[in-house]
Amino acid sequence: MIAAQDLHTEFQFAQEAESQLSSDTDLEDPDGKNAKTGKGMAAKKGKKAPGDKAKGGGAGRAPGLGRVNGHYQENGMETLFEVVKMGKSATQSVVDDWIEAYKHDRDHALLDLINFFIQCSGCKGAVSGEMFRHMQNSEIIRKMTEEFDEDGGDYPFTMAGPQWKKFRINFCDFIAVLVRQCQYSIIYDEYMMDTVISLLTGLSDSQVRAFRHTSTLAAMKLMTALVNVALNLSINMDNTQRQYEAERNKVLAKRANDRLENLLQKRKELQENQDEIENMMNAIFKGVFVHRYRDAIAEIRAICIEEIGMWMKLYSDAFLNDSYLKYVGWTMHDKQGEVRLKCLGALQGLFHSRELGARLELFTSRFKDRIVSMTLDKEYDVAVQAIKLLTLVLQSSDEILTAEDCESVYHLVYSAHRPIAVSAGEFLFKKLFSHRGPEEEGLPRRGRQSLNGSLIKTTVFFYLESELHEHGAYLVDSLWDCGSELLKDWESMISLLLDEPVSGEEALTDRQETALVEIMLCAIRQACECHPPVGRGTGKRVLSAKEKKTQLDDRTRITEMFAVALPLLLAKYCVDIDKVTNLLQIPKYFDLDIYTTGRLEKHLDALLRQIWEVQDKHTDTEVLEASSTTYHSLCNEEFTIFNRVDIARSQLLDELVDKFNTLLEDFLQEGEEPDEDDAYQVLSTLKKISAFHNAHDLSKWDLFTSNYKLLNTGLQNGDMPEQIVIHAMQCTHYIILWHLAKVSDGSSLKGDMVTLRKQMRAFCLMCQRYLNSINNAVKEQAFTILCDLLLIFSHQMMSSGREQLEPLVYTPDSSLQAELLNFILDQVFIDQDEDNNSTDGQQDDEASKIEALHKRRNLLAAYCKLIIYNVVEINTGADIFKQYMRYYNDYGDIIKETLSKTRQIDKVQCAKTLVLSLQMLFNDMLSELGFNVDRSTSAFCGIKELSRRFSLTFGLDQMKTREAIAMLHKDGIEFAFKEPSPQGQGSPPLNLAFLDILSEFSSKLIHQDKRTVHKYLERFMTVQMALQRDDCWLPLISYRNSLQVGGDDDTMSVISGISSRGSTRSKKSKSATASKRKLPEEENSCSSSDAVWMNREQNMQTPVMMHSPHLTSTVLRDPKKMRQEDSCTAAFTMPTEQLPHQPVPLQQQPHHHHQTAIDYNTQVTWMLTQRQQVEARQQQERVSMHYAKMRNHMQQEIRRGSGLMEDDEEPIVEDVMMSSEDRLEDINEDMNFETMDIDLPASKNRRERSELKPDYFDPSSIMDDSVLNVSMF
Repeated sequence: MIAAQDLHTEFQFAQEAESQLSSDTDLEDPDGKNAKTGKGMAAKKGKKAPGDKAKGGGAGRAPGLGRVNGHYQENGMETLFEVVKMGKSATQSVVDDWIEAYKHDRDHALLDLINFFIQCSGCKGAVSGEMFRHMQNSEIIRKMTEEFDEDGGDYPFTMAGPQWKKFRINFCDFIAVLVRQCQYSIIYDEYMMDTVISLLTGLSDSQVRAFRHTSTLAAMKLMTALVNVALNLSINMDNTQRQYEAERNKVLAKRANDRLENLLQKRKELQENQDEIENMMNAIFKGVFVHRYRDAIAEIRAICIEEIGMWMKLYSDAFLNDSYLKYVGWTMHDKQGEVRLKCLGALQGLFHSRELGARLELFTSRFKDRIVSMTLDKEYDVAVQAIKLLTLVLQSSDEILTAEDCESVYHLVYSAHRPIAVSAGEFLFKKLFSHRGPEEEGLPRRGRQSLNGSLIKTTVFFYLESELHEHGAYLVDSLWDCGSELLKDWESMISLLLDEPVSGEEALTDRQETALVEIMLCAIRQACECHPPVGRGTGKRVLSAKEKKTQLDDRTRITEMFAVALPLLLAKYCVDIDKVTNLLQIPKYFDLDIYTTGRLEKHLDALLRQIWEVQDKHTDTEVLEASSTTYHSLCNEEFTIFNRVDIARSQLLDELVDKFNTLLEDFLQEGEEPDEDDAYQVLSTLKKISAFHNAHDLSKWDLFTSNYKLLNTGLQNGDMPEQIVIHAMQCTHYIILWHLAKVSDGSSLKGDMVTLRKQMRAFCLMCQRYLNSINNAVKEQAFTILCDLLLIFSHQMMSSGREQLEPLVYTPDSSLQAELLNFILDQVFIDQDEDNNSTDGQQDDEASKIEALHKRRNLLAAYCKLIIYNVVEINTGADIFKQYMRYYNDYGDIIKETLSKTRQIDKVQCAKTLVLSLQMLFNDMLSELGFNVDRSTSAFCGIKELSRRFSLTFGLDQMKTREAIAMLHKDGIEFAFKEPSPQGQGSPPLNLAFLDILSEFSSKLIHQDKRTVHKYLERFMTVQMALQRDDCWLPLISYRNSLQVGGDDDTMSVISGISSRGSTRSKKSKSATASKRKLPEEENSCSSSDAVWMNREQNMQTPVMMHSPHLTSTVLRDPKKMRQEDSCTAAFTMPTEQLPHQPVPLQQQPHHHHQTAIDYNTQVTWMLTQRQQVEARQQQERVSMHYAKMRNHMQQEIRRGSGLMEDDEEPIVEDVMMSSEDRLEDINEDMNFETMDIDLPASKNRRERSELKPDYFDPSSIMDDSVLNVSMF
């Protein structure tokens, strides 16, 4: 802090001859507890306030400006805040104007500066001259806090838009220029700086975020400006000292004593100024920085760290030490990425200088581990800057980072986030490739013996040691920005592959050559496509003119170089599958015109011969597909080489087809059993034809007949090798797709569509028959092809104006849908250990397990696409959805996405499918565990958890899913009462426990629909059911309770209220008397609405709850004091003689006004019995009632004491949150958090209830035709 004897807060007016000084207690005591009244003020009696002066001293102020109580008058004049905000005037001129005003009347100008900081905080108030003279800073800040606008949380430094962004820049510039212009005189007058620092220190300790943020930014920028001043003073002192020493060292005759005195005096003045500046910086640092670098607001912390980095960089002699570096080190552990980013930026500024970096050895050794760990920061920007910082550390010294530290950065070159990978690539390049020994200086520039040749070998070694051999494209992309020159040295790469090693040189191993070929291919692709590999970019970016020129030049050089070298490379590595597969992909990046312009036709012929030899020697699918792709790339009609390549391709295909037909004829001869050699020849030829048919149209060879004949023979005999069947299916699939392409383009003949339709349907039937094969691989191929064909030939193919393809639409029948579903259930939803066939007996091999899982995921995704595109019925998804919990880790994302897409298609049908899946699981549980359902078993809890997950997927917008949720409850209720109890009358229905599962969806019902669902539930109940309290009836009780949450339902059943509210909190319920106040119209409406959801068979009716006749009594209780239990007879009647689960014939169903007569005495007896039971229960609750009365009395007394009315008492609302904290983890599962409607209790939501929007729900969607004209609610 500023010492009292060194720093004074002086308020001196221009007219006074003497000044009165006092210590700046605002700095030592921000709250002003120890301050004296009028501290630091020296105003005389009768002295005018600055605002009362006729002349204005503010910057940018015209003569007509006036102020009243410190507020500027808007008569065409502008405040300092407005001038800086508009930015129309140069900052230099604004500061010069303020300095002139300060020289003329420093109190007036300083008041303008104080109000500038206040207004920059967004405060509407202003400091008046009277406040300035007679109030302490803490009192001024408290006054400004009272005038702060609390309605809006925004202030200039948090507002968005270019204007406010520019204002922040202007604000910082203004402070910097102000200090720079005042550095020779004004800042040493012990007035201006003391006042400003005292004010900013007080504001930075304010509870108001705007004050704290603005003052911290101002104080930090002020500190930076003072650091610059101190740096200049230090330089001047050094110069003066040097001049003094030089003058004093002269001989006595030449020494100028007066000059020595002047230099000594100048050094003394500079030292005094330096001391003043250091006191100011000390005050800001200890008064603002030390408190605000750990502020609750991340942006404030970031400001402090950013500025301390500037201080250490600008004035390293004073600030680059452990006393200040520790703050940066500590803050690297900040929770906010923004702050951590500023720490790394501050350190980068220091490590850029080798001189400064050498002084950070102690800091680096202490915080190096933290910096290395930040390369894995969850914030990508922080991780990128951490890697860049380590790169700078590596440049400053090779000994700081250990091998483990470097390895933790190396693997990041394979990161999916490209900025991280590029930064790691730069680190790798600096570490491995930037150091050149003296023996490497005289090496040639290109070729095997060149420096690049050695570096390419190093790259290959690193690639192999990383053990991520399938990610060569990511390694090349990471090194591309910093090492593209190395990666484009294809001449050296070719030399390493083709040239023989010289004596003493170690040749590359086969594994290293394979890695080099892959890296070479990835570098070619990167140069020609100019975009990162899959997963590292959002899309192709637009190339600049320079980048396009570089791309064309690289492509030309690649073609000229590899047109000659590629045939040689293929000849050398002809039998190597991996190398040949990569080499055959190079021609697709060629500029084919160069074959003609460069007279390279003989090299083209050599290439075609090598491709022919490759396909002749290989039967591997990858090599054959690469050969097919190469022919497709070279057969481009736009280039003159097309005829030459087309002839070679046609000759190759003619030879393959003739060979296949000949072999097939011999293979299928009757009476002869084919040997293994014949089967191998047929298979190899068929694989080649299938590979070429993938990229080339082979329709003119009519391969459908021979392939269909082959498949049909395999079905009849059953001994066809599985690979032949698989490739025959694949080839036939390509035949149909090429035929469809010709028909869609309109280039086919008239009868081609009929032929295609016949072939497609025959092939689908063939694949359907192969679904029953004993071989899993064949079944999987048949299933995959069927799913593709059903999707391609679905009704979707007629879109985009292709109605002429309607005859080709193929809809699967029910048998095919069932077989597809059975295949999924049998082949996909299996445990990992059961998958014996697909892993070839290698269950212990982790890679094979992952591959098998990937294959099953593809099968499931193929079937789910049929559901999403309405190819199969949506309800077939029930068998998929019910597996969501059990196979969540394997297929959870696929099932979840299918559920989401299905809901977009049809919300109601999707809801029906969900409840159907739950019903399936419930039936499976009954078949396993028996009829007595134990709701504590893991099976039941699993179904309930699945229903909860399904409920979460409906989101929070209840209006969007209203109809779907209502239909879900309807189907669930019908299922629960569908089967009578196997134990006879008096026992709960067989599926009653399903209501407990269904209750998970009750929270998704709006209150109006809860009443409707509750009435629909009562249609399936009898009076005995409503009165049951045994454990076996708990699902019904809990489900009814879930439909009655809210307490404001006038038509709610009272008996259900007993089961859901057994405490004394229900005393104030209004539902007890509401039924007695019903008008006849309301009764009629309610009784008629009981027909809701009666979409059932005419010969099957559910039992209907009988309405009790109105009873007349001479004594009625006060409705306000009546308990819910006392009115239990108001809703339900005596049970009829009919059995509980026996359906009531349609003609016997009574209406409200034609009810069956009931003996009055019997009814009264029953009522008394029920009342006795209620009173017995009440006897057990008297203790809790007494406690509740005392608590209620205390609450009333408290409210009366605080002036609350009785009607405004806060109701006791039961907690309806989820009972388990674990469920909160899934609360955001497929939810839409944009809206959240909270239905408050009646006493809190009285006004809102009267302003509810009208209900636009259409009851007809879930009601019978007979009740469409009845009010639903």
